[in-house]
Amino acid sequence: MTSSSRSSPSSSCSILSGSLGAGIASMPQIDVDIFEPQGISKLDAQASFLSKKQAAQLIKKSFSGKKGHVLFRPTVGQQQSCPSCSTTLLKGDFKVTYDVNRDKLCDLLVANNHFAHFFAPQNLTKLNKNVVFVIDISSSMEGQKLKQTKEALLKILGDMRPGDYFNLVLFGSAVVSWRDSLVQATAANLDAAQNFVRRFSLAGSTNMNDGLLQGIEILNKAQGSLPELSNHASILIMLTDGEPTEGVTDRSQILKNVRKAIRGRFPLYNLGFGHNLDLNFLEVMSLENNGRAQRIYEDHDATQQLQGFYDQVANPLLTDVELLYPWDTVSALTQHHHKQYYEGSEIMVAGRIADHKLSSFKGDVRAYREGQEFKTTCLVDEEEMKKLLQERGHILENHVERLWAYLTIQELLDKRMKLKGEEKANVSAKALKMSMDYQFVTPLTSMTIRGMADQDGHEPIIDKPLEDSPPLEMLGPRKTFVLAASQPSPTRPSSNTPHLPNKVTYVDTDPHFIIHVPQKEDALCFNINEEPGVVLNLVQDPDTGFSVNGQLIGKEARSPGQHEATYFGRLGIANPATGFQLEVTPQNITLNPGSGGPVFSWRDQASLRQDEVVVTINRKRNLVVSVEDRGTFEVVLHRVWKGSAVHQDFLGFYVLDSHRMSARTHGLLGQFFHPFDYQVSNLHPGTDPTKTDATMVVKNRRLTVTRGSQKDYSKDPRHGTEVTCWFIHNNGDGLIDGIHTDYIVPDIF
Repeated sequence: MTSSSRSSPSSSCSILSGSLGAGIASMPQIDVDIFEPQGISKLDAQASFLSKKQAAQLIKKSFSGKKGHVLFRPTVGQQQSCPSCSTTLLKGDFKVTYDVNRDKLCDLLVANNHFAHFFAPQNLTKLNKNVVFVIDISSSMEGQKLKQTKEALLKILGDMRPGDYFNLVLFGSAVVSWRDSLVQATAANLDAAQNFVRRFSLAGSTNMNDGLLQGIEILNKAQGSLPELSNHASILIMLTDGEPTEGVTDRSQILKNVRKAIRGRFPLYNLGFGHNLDLNFLEVMSLENNGRAQRIYEDHDATQQLQGFYDQVANPLLTDVELLYPWDTVSALTQHHHKQYYEGSEIMVAGRIADHKLSSFKGDVRAYREGQEFKTTCLVDEEEMKKLLQERGHILENHVERLWAYLTIQELLDKRMKLKGEEKANVSAKALKMSMDYQFVTPLTSMTIRGMADQDGHEPIIDKPLEDSPPLEMLGPRKTFVLAASQPSPTRPSSNTPHLPNKVTYVDTDPHFIIHVPQKEDALCFNINEEPGVVLNLVQDPDTGFSVNGQLIGKEARSPGQHEATYFGRLGIANPATGFQLEVTPQNITLNPGSGGPVFSWRDQASLRQDEVVVTINRKRNLVVSVEDRGTFEVVLHRVWKGSAVHQDFLGFYVLDSHRMSARTHGLLGQFFHPFDYQVSNLHPGTDPTKTDATMVVKNRRLTVTRGSQKDYSKDPRHGTEVTCWFIHNNGDGLIDGIHTDYIVPDIF
């Protein structure tokens, strides 16, 4: 799911599966950045829990050239399942799908003695297929599940091509086949099959074993006795919502029976309907037979989920696909043999390249089409690799190795499901070590912050997926999370917090920008009046790419011409040189949000290190970001308290040390990081007799300014300390370079 993970037409990179949240969250979001060397040709995002109209309104998608972006950030009201409900609408899948420009059969990326081989041939004619649907009609399928299954089957049958052959097998307490053998997808046969689907009803228990064996026998018989069907791509698809309760019910025996019957001839795909089933059992069965399993969520879109799965396997292009490499050049290969290759999919293989073997490295592909051998050879485009390395540097180098690690871990987790005892323990240990080495969060790993607990005594655990969830990848350079073993008391300053200077440059409250000018032992200040939702650039160093952006929050509804208070409710701090991103809101602190990084709350106390950046979270108070040889910054948390004039939590941003930032640093705050001069004269009473006006000359401009005061909350987030300053009117006009709208940016990263 980086966003740099690749998909192909009609295939999808599942960014989030299952329940998006247990309840309504104050500011949930999915933010996906995509980079593809070949350029992006298509980009889409869909949420199973949203209607098409809602998705069009709430999901923002854009792509240009090699980069794409998807953002989903619903408000509290948009999350509710009804206007007065406390339950969330966000339950289901959020999927991002995209394709790249393809002008060749395959693509080989090589970096850091690792390779990634992508194979996705285009413009091949579709193979005819033999497909048998094995459908659970036990009594537990009653109601909506049966209705949606029938709807999906009717649509799937309507999409069959004339050269396809098919059959239907139903299993309840007994097993019933629609026909004794495969039949061709003629108009008459399809019409008869659809009538059969409309009429069948539920019948008793779950005789899964016999249903599967009947479907397998139909396919085996067709391949063995009908020569014209032997070159078709055969596929078996089972849909069930429960566990075996009739006939053979021992799972290990069912697995053995299915393996023995299929004997590697064709893939078995298992669809598990709902949550009252053993998905691991279905996954093992599929993995042992060259297929995969998928959960179908019981929701309004289950018909589309079933149809969507079938669409992924509906158009086989090649069978018995094998990707081969010179035996003396590679090691630690990931899976490189696939029973079938489908239109809209992409085969990925990764591995290590031996030292000094790059010159002889290549990838050969061998497969079959309708009994005829298909061959091609893929070579490394060294000129293209040089260009990519210049463009993406160590991020690309690390990504190739991490892609190999990710695929390897996934295969170890798949293998682990099929093992027991010591063998399972050994594979688990290997997967766990790789997960820790490469900082992946998998079903074997979780991140717990020790030494603190919430009011119920629970220690926070970060990103621990369900047992049947895929690994979540925190992509980019390797990251080390250093979590303090013993935390200081929340009432004492953290030992990790640097000494705070007496006077700093910062932005806080509504939003007031305060510029400390050490040479004058004084400060300048200005406000920015903009709408809620606007994102302002605070700091931008063009030499390094380091940036800080902030998004305003406030009341959306206001009277025309009336200024309502706005505050910073979301900050994005990015250091592209190391792939570091930090998103801060009054609710959560998220490391690398675009690639599934860990999420902390303000109740946590932790120290995090990624390459040259250290983040220190001081519980319920502030966080400090220190960038090696660059600067130190503080984010102050403001909580609403009884009697406060402010009605929502917000953030302040303080610059503790910036003297090592480059001279070209800019932004609403960044442009003042280096010395500048101004002169004040002609002090006189202003329009407000309690305040003094003056004439200021700054940046060769003459301004009328007013003496005022603001609060510095860096040491006392509740009460603050008074700071006197010269106030520049009209959104800092004349002090800041350009006008304030020049600093509006599309998003926080």
